[in-house]
Amino acid sequence: MMTASTQFPDTASLSPGADMLDLDILHAHAAWDDIPGTDEFVRRAVIAAIAPPLSGQAVEVCVLLQNDDAMRALNKQWRDKDKPTNVLSFPAPEAPGPAAVHHLGDIALGFETLMAEAAAEKKTVEHHLQHLVVHGMLHLQGMDHETAEEADEMEALETRILAGLGVPDPYAA
Repeated sequence: MMTASTQFPDTASLSPGADMLDLDILHAHAAWDDIPGTDEFVRRAVIAAIAPPLSGQAVEVCVLLQNDDAMRALNKQWRDKDKPTNVLSFPAPEAPGPAAVHHLGDIALGFETLMAEAAAEKKTVEHHLQHLVVHGMLHLQGMDHETAEEADEMEALETRILAGLGVPDPYAA
């Protein structure tokens, strides 16, 4: 698990490079196509959230842009929670031995929940999307928010990464 002392450089210096990032963005729900620049917002957030131990290494991530019905099914199957959710992360198991590409795992995002939250919180859809992708990426890299201390650490890191993307603090009052 990452600690509070983990240093994240500016997002521009974090990039693993286009040739070192294998990012699959799957539009499983057509409504995502109505948000201009969705794939670029996702890509920038993924790159910004790659922790230093992985920067400079080939990284693979899959982002599934889903609807709430599918998210509800995934949430029920994997977390035993029978309701839709905004983001789910599925970290890849550790590969035995060194791998040419480090597969971090998969992130799924729920369209209707994301849109409703953005409206309720008076955030742009793009900013909320990037926040949820960063949140999911930190989960893929071992961070969690099960305790108050973990939540504080994760929120602080999210805020810092998002600031590098020009996204305001999502936790500000």
